[in-house]
Amino acid sequence: MSTAEPRNTAPDGRPARTGEDALRLPVEVPSTALFTDHYELTMLQAALAAGTADRPCVFEVFTRKLPEGRRYGVLAGVGRVLDAVEHFRFEPAQLDHLRAHDVVDEATLDYLAGYRFSGTISGYPEGEVYFPGSPVLRVEGTFAECVLLETVILSILNHDSAIAAAASRMSSAAAGRPLIEMGARRTHELAAVAASRAAYIGGFTTTSDLAAGFRYDIPTTGTSAHAFTLLHDNERDAFEAQVAALGRGTTLLVDTYDVQEAVRTAVEVAGPELGAVRIDSGDLLLVAHRVRDQLDRLGARDTRIVVTSDLDEYAIASLAAAPVDAYGVGTQLVTGSGHPTCSMVYKLVARARSTEPGAPLEPVAKKSLGGKTSLGGRKWAARRRDAEGVAEAEVVGTGPVPPELADAQLLVELVRDGEVVGREPMDVARERHAAARAALPLSATQLSKGEPVIPTEYVAPQPG
Repeated sequence: MSTAEPRNTAPDGRPARTGEDALRLPVEVPSTALFTDHYELTMLQAALAAGTADRPCVFEVFTRKLPEGRRYGVLAGVGRVLDAVEHFRFEPAQLDHLRAHDVVDEATLDYLAGYRFSGTISGYPEGEVYFPGSPVLRVEGTFAECVLLETVILSILNHDSAIAAAASRMSSAAAGRPLIEMGARRTHELAAVAASRAAYIGGFTTTSDLAAGFRYDIPTTGTSAHAFTLLHDNERDAFEAQVAALGRGTTLLVDTYDVQEAVRTAVEVAGPELGAVRIDSGDLLLVAHRVRDQLDRLGARDTRIVVTSDLDEYAIASLAAAPVDAYGVGTQLVTGSGHPTCSMVYKLVARARSTEPGAPLEPVAKKSLGGKTSLGGRKWAARRRDAEGVAEAEVVGTGPVPPELADAQLLVELVRDGEVVGREPMDVARERHAAARAALPLSATQLSKGEPVIPTEYVAPQPG
């Protein structure tokens, strides 16, 4: 069941939540205030003492480059960022901890005790693709309230976007065949839930992780492992037990011993109504062809073949010509298929010279050696398309938006005056990603290494 189609009743029988409440998590989110770095608080203390903490500021999240060989990025984690900002509250026990360890002084603790983000956040909507320099998130408010959010925002976006990018490449390689996320046992237990969410946005259809199913309403799936077969005295007993419990439409794991013998036994036990067989080892291309031929000869022409076994996008692509109906992916997905982070940064790009109402914002930027420079100014972004509607450039600028790009702007409002206004069902983000990827040049989905599929162009404000 998708989040776009809420249940009529909750699991405990109560009426289902509707409207904005239906988009909130079914669990209470704990305080996110200490998901930050020590120096965020010491900067706050110094700014409060200097009288600069209340200066209006603009921070932006972007990446200077895509992971090596990747042709586009996928933004995921926006919904989780909104939850994190909403629950960024310093509770008494947390303040006591900061006090006991002399992290900041009492004046700063007093400020933190009443902290509530009251500013504005805009950004690319979840599921959208991005490129080097894309201002995927823009946080505006006082220096004090914005600087504290840096670490938790980057933690979420860097992780989730890395997983979503890997998922997107895998779903493209799968060419419409279903993908099962099954990496919970290969990463931190909470990261596994976030990974399931990001994978779903990137194109996966189900997850094995029940926590992800509960928290985000992602469809879950699973039948049995080798341990279930090994529990029984022989394979036939295991198959009979599983079919008796789960029905003939279940998926039987056929590579514990001899695949050919297991397939024969599986069809004898479940009949031609057998739902699927799963292959988890060996030369998957060769074995899948042999199993398909054997199933057809046994009359189980509608029985599907699911393959697992440490797959990545390259392995999935290599099976394009194989009679495979679905893929299960674990380790490579939840580790970003070799790129577990997107190297996103959170930089101050504009600030007011004073705290006076209406004080104009001035662009600021880091200038240093080694490529860690940034461009100052509050930015907008738009995607220019050609006559066929295919993306041809990511255009980023400051100042007025050129009229010809007014309808192609990418940033949307997410938080207004401290209130979340940008929540949406995950299926919306999932569909957005599919549409955004489809609008890129065809070379975007090539798995060979290459440069970003479209360039990023910077537009300087025109003199008035």
